[in-house]
Amino acid sequence: MTDEVTEEDIHAAALQYVRKISGFRAPAAHNREAFDLAVEAVAAATAELLSTLEVRGSATPRSSTPVG
Repeated sequence: MTDEVTEEDIHAAALQYVRKISGFRAPAAHNREAFDLAVEAVAAATAELLSTLEVRGSATPRSSTPVG
């Protein structure tokens, strides 16, 4: 497990998740906004999770990389 997760890592993971769960690699134009909003929401939730996790024996959050 890496010590530092970048904003790009978070976005890539969010995009992969939304693609997997939606079944679309790239959405049709009429679904683009919903797809992009889902990627943003998943990325934000992931960043929040990572910013609040503590490594056992350490008070330092796993990642302090802000998203947005």
